[in-house]
Amino acid sequence: MSPPVVVRELVRGDHAAWLALWEGYNAFYGRTGATALPEQVTAMTWSRFFDAYEPVHALVADADGELLGLAHYLFHRSTIRIEPSCYLQDLFTVPSARGRGVGRALIEAVYQRARAAGCSRTYWQTHESNAAAMALYDKVADRSGFVVYRKEL
Repeated sequence: MSPPVVVRELVRGDHAAWLALWEGYNAFYGRTGATALPEQVTAMTWSRFFDAYEPVHALVADADGELLGLAHYLFHRSTIRIEPSCYLQDLFTVPSARGRGVGRALIEAVYQRARAAGCSRTYWQTHESNAAAMALYDKVADRSGFVVYRKEL
């Protein structure tokens, strides 16, 4: 039987395990080799989690000291709501833990923190090819129907 999964705040002592998850997440989206994130982006991302002035937060799914997943989220203002919104920017579960409820537990924990921060909405996006994740997302949230456009500057 697998040890129970506990979702908790990231702590500084998690750096090595978080980095392995972060690299797995980025590899999943093809950010490796020549397209890998610069090291300074990873370093800044890590530092933001521990800066009280940053709206960026991190949770990890921990099973008896082994980190199985991560969730990075941030709070921001909106032009269509008075309350802040919560954007779930990154969600990743190690392949060996998929199907064990880790992703759902991370999402639910983000929902809890968003409610506690006074948010009235949590949202995220995923790649259209991520069918396995979307099967979960369709159970825990509503599709917005919006299409994302972006332009690198």
